[in-house]
Amino acid sequence: MIEVLNRLVDEIELSSGDQVDVDDVAGGLGTTGYHLRRMFSSLAGMPVSEYVRRRRMTVAASDVIDGEDLLTIAVRYGYSSVEAFGRAFRSVHGASHGDIRRDGGPLRPQPILRFRLTVEGSSAMDARIIEKPPFRLIGHTVRVPLIHEGVNPHIQQHIASLPIEEHARLKALSSEEPRGLLQVSADVEPDYTEGSETTYLHGVAVDADFELPADLDEIAVDAGPWVVLRTSGPYPAALQSAYVASATEWFPSNPWRLRPGPSIVAVLDRAQDFSAATCELWFPIERA
Repeated sequence: MIEVLNRLVDEIELSSGDQVDVDDVAGGLGTTGYHLRRMFSSLAGMPVSEYVRRRRMTVAASDVIDGEDLLTIAVRYGYSSVEAFGRAFRSVHGASHGDIRRDGGPLRPQPILRFRLTVEGSSAMDARIIEKPPFRLIGHTVRVPLIHEGVNPHIQQHIASLPIEEHARLKALSSEEPRGLLQVSADVEPDYTEGSETTYLHGVAVDADFELPADLDEIAVDAGPWVVLRTSGPYPAALQSAYVASATEWFPSNPWRLRPGPSIVAVLDRAQDFSAATCELWFPIERA
């Protein structure tokens, strides 16, 4: 996976203003665009599209300083107008192309990324792989912005808005693993961009033939294998660290990759005030 990510970086450097087709690059290297985008975002801390924009504006800065015609520069780096190019340029460097041409700076260059696999420790992650038939996730859904660190207040508000008896009712409907009340994220964009909208479901897992009550939402889940990672510690910090570790440790070391589908968090045990918890993190996977 590390080699594949570095090949993608090389393709971005060669592309100049041409569109980088992540799916084509991934297919040529024996993986999928979905998995490649998710791994890139997790390890680089930014989506592929953001990295491409930052690298192009980094290289474009030298053309701006050299005094080349601005429309020519804009078209070279994939923009149809000087205005569109100017917005992208300012968003990266924090200054307009006019300021940079006059003063030579300030510049905020994006270095070329290089991914390396490092040994972080000698203890293995607590993981198991489960093959599951089709099933359904049912409960109450809401669209929320994706937040990478800390508590998501939009999710917190959604859960708090449900009556206490509704939590008990949902829990009683649970009939499939993962058991109990679940935190489900679905329809996440492959780049995993912070602030992008995702569907959050507070609910439970049931079999594919379950008769859905009219007041509940559902997410249908295809048959296939899942990796289940267990984590324990401060909540939600330990859980969010497990998301990162899946990309930095588990996937690079195992012959599996992500496939499209929801990610699921099952809370197995927790402190009274939810300051700490033992959780299982479920990812849909396929053979790499």
